[in-house]
Amino acid sequence: MFPSTEEGPEDDSAKHGGRVRTFPHERGNWATHVYIPYEAEEEFLDLLDALLSHAQTYIPRLVRMEAFHLSLSQSVVLRHHWILPFVQALKDRMASCQGFFFTANQVKIYTNQEKTRMLVGRAVDVREQSSRGAPELGVSDSRSHDGEQGVECRSIWVCRVDSGKWRTFVGLEVTSGHAQFLHLVSEVDRVMEEFDLTTFYQDPSFHVSLAWCVGDARLQLEGQCLQELQDIVDGFEDSEMLLRMHADQVRCKSGNKFFFMPLK
Repeated sequence: MFPSTEEGPEDDSAKHGGRVRTFPHERGNWATHVYIPYEAEEEFLDLLDALLSHAQTYIPRLVRMEAFHLSLSQSVVLRHHWILPFVQALKDRMASCQGFFFTANQVKIYTNQEKTRMLVGRAVDVREQSSRGAPELGVSDSRSHDGEQGVECRSIWVCRVDSGKWRTFVGLEVTSGHAQFLHLVSEVDRVMEEFDLTTFYQDPSFHVSLAWCVGDARLQLEGQCLQELQDIVDGFEDSEMLLRMHADQVRCKSGNKFFFMPLK
């Protein structure tokens, strides 16, 4: 079922539109996410095309999501040998959970939780630094003694911080079925706690992301644009039935592996 070597998938941002992991990929670490999938039908894609076409008049760089889901967890990191025990624990928790219908018809603008940062550092001897001036950016200072003469040397770790990139999403927020989502999250959170992983947000906004772009585009998309997008949803033919969706399974993606857990 798994490769014989403990390697996660290659992390190449060029392959996914410039998006960057909020944590670095390391050998044997597998990015893991628990969610409810949504299989879009043709009518939903027609609505999405109408929304995206209008939103792009404000933010031309917006692109459509390749697949659709509603998150039940944050992205966490699992060591390779913990994947199967983690998935089994999820299956045990999901075994008694019921499927349900929910509605997602409120347009909302989201951003990723925090800026992605890249830290690049090097150790600098204080004697080198004294001839060049103070470090350019933030420093971490450590001291040692050089040999038997007790001459104090200082090493300075110079960190260069990239301001990073926000990601902005246009989504449809859940307006009915919130309690059922909270129940699923509570079960997923118990598994996260068992494995000492980060649980879900305290006050989650369950949603289906429709489109995204690099950068913080809230200023352009909120306000007038947001209201116009909502008008498109409200006026779309049969939108009330179209946006009433069925949650019948929970899915876990770890690296490039998918695990399916049907709901009763």
